[in-house]
Amino acid sequence: MRLHSTIMGEGTPFLILHGFLGMGDNWKSLGKKFSEQGYQVHLLDQRNHGRSPHSDEMSYLEMAKDLKQYCEEHSLSNSVLLGHSMGGKTAMWAASLFPDLFEKLIVVDIAPKYYPPHHQQILEGLEALDRAELNSRSEAEDLLAKYVEEEGVRLFLLKNLYWKTRENLGLRLNLQVLSEKVDAVGEALPADRKYPKPALFIKGATSGYIKEEDKAPIKNHFPASQVVVIPNAGHWVHAENQKAFYTEVLGFLNRDGN
Repeated sequence: MRLHSTIMGEGTPFLILHGFLGMGDNWKSLGKKFSEQGYQVHLLDQRNHGRSPHSDEMSYLEMAKDLKQYCEEHSLSNSVLLGHSMGGKTAMWAASLFPDLFEKLIVVDIAPKYYPPHHQQILEGLEALDRAELNSRSEAEDLLAKYVEEEGVRLFLLKNLYWKTRENLGLRLNLQVLSEKVDAVGEALPADRKYPKPALFIKGATSGYIKEEDKAPIKNHFPASQVVVIPNAGHWVHAENQKAFYTEVLGFLNRDGN
């Protein structure tokens, strides 16, 4: 599958994977910052998200293979790989399956464990948008507010809207498959998967996605890893405390002479 991407800058390849129901554009402001530090930043849309192709297949194995194909198509090697939430799971799978492709791994607010489905209210809201005849973004936000209380989450989700005709808005993502395969998003990294190179796990201080008991399994899968906590941030740590997040990632990238 040929993934859509936005590419910024020149230098060491730096691939960024968004979370569930997101898209590469969510990372545009941080991507620009990293591109100014000597990285060629690739903001990817994962399958069934953004402008990438739709497919009935939705698994971390398939998404890891998509990433490998992308690296081959763009002749990328010795890359930095960063993923948030679902993208972090994809990154863990890809790094452990294809370690020769990636020199450093950054995982944002997700652990290698299984997570039970917890997006049902959001998916119901998106399904309501999908059924409606929407003529404006404000109309879409008013409808979504009935399902999603947090304004920041609503704005994140509404980025999926586009003008499918001159009068009507639609959703870019493959909502039917994402709803049907939502269980797969929580899948754990298999017990035997390991990535021996440097890895940084970033937890938002107020997020419950990475717990104290997750640190030992993280170290088992990623023996050269460290876990850091960003203050004043939840699950969307890169948006909620961008300055601290950027500083932490840049410090990790600059260690070991890189």
